[in-house]
Amino acid sequence: MLHFSRWRTAAILIVTFVICLFAGTSLLSEQTFNQLPKWAQRHLVLGLDLQGGSHILLEVDSNAVRREQAEQLRDNVRQALREARIGYTGLVARGLTVEVRVRQPGDMPQALTKLRALSQPLGGLLSATGQRSLDVVDAGNNLIQLTITQPQITERIRQSVEQSIQIIERRVNELGTVEPSIQRQGVDRVLVQVPGLQDPQRLKELLGKTAKLTFRMVDQTTSVEQAQQGRVPPDSEILQGPEKEGRPTYLIEKRVVVSGEDLTDAQPGFDQRTSEPIVTFRFNTNGARRFAQATQENVGRPFAIVLDNEVISAPVIREPILGGSGQISGSFTVEQANDLAILLRAGALPAPLTIIEERTVGAGLGQDSIDKGIRASWIGSILVILFMIATYGVFGIFASLAVTINVVMILGVLSMLNATLTLPGIAGIVLTVGMAVDSNVLIYERIREEARGGRSAVSSLDFGFTRALATIIDANVTTFIAAAVLFMIGSGPVRGFAVTLGIGIITTVFTAFTLTRLMVASWYRWLRPQSVPI
Repeated sequence: MLHFSRWRTAAILIVTFVICLFAGTSLLSEQTFNQLPKWAQRHLVLGLDLQGGSHILLEVDSNAVRREQAEQLRDNVRQALREARIGYTGLVARGLTVEVRVRQPGDMPQALTKLRALSQPLGGLLSATGQRSLDVVDAGNNLIQLTITQPQITERIRQSVEQSIQIIERRVNELGTVEPSIQRQGVDRVLVQVPGLQDPQRLKELLGKTAKLTFRMVDQTTSVEQAQQGRVPPDSEILQGPEKEGRPTYLIEKRVVVSGEDLTDAQPGFDQRTSEPIVTFRFNTNGARRFAQATQENVGRPFAIVLDNEVISAPVIREPILGGSGQISGSFTVEQANDLAILLRAGALPAPLTIIEERTVGAGLGQDSIDKGIRASWIGSILVILFMIATYGVFGIFASLAVTINVVMILGVLSMLNATLTLPGIAGIVLTVGMAVDSNVLIYERIREEARGGRSAVSSLDFGFTRALATIIDANVTTFIAAAVLFMIGSGPVRGFAVTLGIGIITTVFTAFTLTRLMVASWYRWLRPQSVPI
């Protein structure tokens, strides 16, 4: 156990040096860090509780999801019956149920077949749960009722949360922030933590907007005044303009000419004629074709650019727009144009998000936490070192060096993973220090027992490390299992604690049975003592 070949010694030292080197990258200035090669640009990110920032808890609007599902089902029923050339009347959505009455009794069998085809098994075609997205029943008197099942609503909310997380991540990353934490909480909530961001208002504005963009025609068949008196055409609706322009009222067709899903890019810019901030956009092939067709057929008519049911602008089509690109203007400030471009590039949220909790952690509070943590670590480390040296002499020095390297290696592994260090993570490191000291105590006490039993110095050292190995591995494996469970079922701070604890267990076993043993073996080969001074 005390014999180390040259290659084995070199491997241990190289691994230790490289991991500790990554811990040092977090201490470099930003300019020096950016000059490192890409593979070496790894650093430790301080969490929200250490450097301050914004904490926002969002909730998916489940009522909006239900309304959207009902409206979509109504449109699907209309399309299915029209394609089958089946006459119908009274198509209406009531809550999660859509009702339609077939005109001819003889068309009922075909209508039921077509509408039941809209019901899909949940979990895909190969799902064996037997649950379906719709319940389609014949209510009598040529009336068909289609009801969205609760499992379908739950599945749709789950999908909305997953899509929202991806879109939120794109939006937050556009702000240029470092290492935002975006994770799901519960069934319908999303937790967003952005370390270093001290202005949560802009973040809330970005996250709170659905950013559902549509291009629609302005209805000129009826005046706005007549529509406000209750004469709204069935295929149109009344929408308001932006508040900064006095909330003008528009009568907009419900038919969407082009949707924001067809956008491929959106960038802030300035109008060459007026120098006002604008947003330029570009469509994909399908969107460009539909936009060109619409502008060709409606020259001289105004069309509306609608964002989240608010008319941003309603310019008149002077000439066909065939290039698949255009611009949005609406008395924006530079920041508003930039934020709108961010929203359009990231895409629309599948459902509105409601902010149910928000906190702002000041940088001063985070620095105070760091200072107190460093002070506590120094005091604890000095006490541990003094105890080890007083109890085990030169072996206590070996243990103190190994524990110090162990902590640096933990920080190095966290830096290699670009992990986020939080206060619970620091608690995990402190717990790891105690476990590392405990491992060395087990080894040294075993060596002491072997020496008292009359063994020689080399035999005591060899048997001490060998026989303590099983005990240390058993203790660390059980703790590692606990850390793994915390990581799998926990979230946020709990997972941060579990990550540092798990990494610390691995580095503890490594340092206890490689570095400490290497130092003891080197000391023995150099001095050749006749007895163990422990």
